[in-house]
Formats: sequence, structure tokens, C-alpha cells
Amino acid sequence: MGGAQSALAPTYFSEPESGAPSLAPADEGRFRQLVSANLDFIWRCLRRMGIPSSDVDDAVQQVFLVAASKLASITVGSERAFLFSTASRIAANSRRSVHRRDEAHQQMMQSQRAHDPSQEELADQLRARALMDNVLAEMPGELREVFVLFELEELSVSEVSDLLSIPLGTVGSRLRRAREDFHERVKRIKATNQHRGLR
Repeated sequence: MGGAQSALAPTYFSEPESGAPSLAPADEGRFRQLVSANLDFIWRCLRRMGIPSSDVDDAVQQVFLVAASKLASITVGSERAFLFSTASRIAANSRRSVHRRDEAHQQMMQSQRAHDPSQEELADQLRARALMDNVLAEMPGELREVFVLFELEELSVSEVSDLLSIPLGTVGSRLRRAREDFHERVKRIKATNQHRGLR
């Protein structure tokens, strides 16, 4: 995320501006620690769940506002699981907006041009990113969650199990199905593109 934590974190603590509920001094300390420990993780998860880069910061703020409002009910030690579950719901709602995907691709194009890559490099990067976004967005939610956490976030099976509150065997089963689903979708998209004369 590169510096996003230092840039975004104050937003979550400015109560009147962000609309965050008032927190007792002890809760404020816990909340600050919660944000500091999980901000980058939640940002990456939301981005990989199909939220365009231009909208991720707003979605991250929503996640932590929900956490602030329900802080007293979050069991100590299960903060990350609560945040991930909240992020999953927010991502699912966001994906219903078709326009946001176009905004994401425009944002990527502008960002890549700023680094002045060659036209071929730019095209390859955009195709790869668009393919990943499309495949992840189309995967069933329970498979996408396990795939993102294990394959992209590189968490262990036991960590995924703890985070999603599901048995180890269920993680393994979902991960196997998620990999199969992911590769099948990639193959279908590539075959379709080749049929249309695209790379």
C-alpha cells in the first residue's frame, strides 16, 4: 500500500469529520492499535475483492467506522476476523456497481502512463490486471475469500481457518475448489479472447 497507512490513519481518528462514534480513552487506544495493525491488510483485501483503486480508501474507512461503532462487542483476539468479514460485505455491495470497474481501469491506465512504460508493457499489465480483477469478481464469495487470503495474502491454512472461523479441512477443500475455479475461469477467458482475435 506504500504509505497509505500514515496518510489514511488520521481520518479514522478525526471523530467529527469522519462520523466515527465517540470512543472512551481506553477504547480509543484499542481502536488506534486495531487500525495500525490491520489497515494495510484490509486495504489489500478490498482491492483484491474487486473494489477499484479509486474507491478503496472510502471502503477501508467504512470498515473501520463499523469496527469503531461495534468495538465493545468485538472479542479481543478476533479483531482481524471481524474486519475481514466486514470488508467482505462491503466489497460485495461495491461490486454491484458496474461503473466502478471502468473507473478502476482508467485509474490504472493513468498510473501506468505516469511511469512511462512501453505501449506493449502497458497493454500486458492492463490485460493481466483486468484478467485478475474479472476472475476474482466472478468467483463465488466463499472460494474467493480463501483464495485471496492463501494465494495472494500468503496466510497459512491455520491462519485462514482462524480468520474465517472455519475448520482446517474446510479451508483445504475450499482452497482446492478455489484453485480449480480460478484456473477454469482464466482458461475460459483466454479462450474467448483468442476466439475474438485478442492476445
